[in-house]
Amino acid sequence: MSLVDEELEKIMKKKLSEMTTRYEPKILELNDSNFDKAIVGETPVIIDFWATWCGPCQFMLPIFTRLAKKYRTIRFARVNVDDAQGISQRYEVYAIPTFIVFKNGKPVDKAVGAVGEPGLHMLAQKYS
Repeated sequence: MSLVDEELEKIMKKKLSEMTTRYEPKILELNDSNFDKAIVGETPVIIDFWATWCGPCQFMLPIFTRLAKKYRTIRFARVNVDDAQGISQRYEVYAIPTFIVFKNGKPVDKAVGAVGEPGLHMLAQKYS
């Protein structure tokens, strides 16, 4: 392989790496001060109501993160029910995890429990 070929191969690898950089979604952490602002607008927002001590919530976190990567037209956010009890009460979150879809500031859909990837996928697919 000539020096020119080696240099071209390096350039191609670098460009390919730049083109295939992984999309890392931003999952918003919501609380009393930023919740209302986060749910307004046309873009659907799926909010995971969770707690640190909740095993099923921890099970659902990697699934929630994977779907945030897949559904780029939806915003994903989380609310810790221990830190934001008022929000949980306002939207009648009595079991966790609970996933609520908001659109234009209003709840439009809900899934309760560790619904797994198929359940969360169905919820996201309806609004993508």
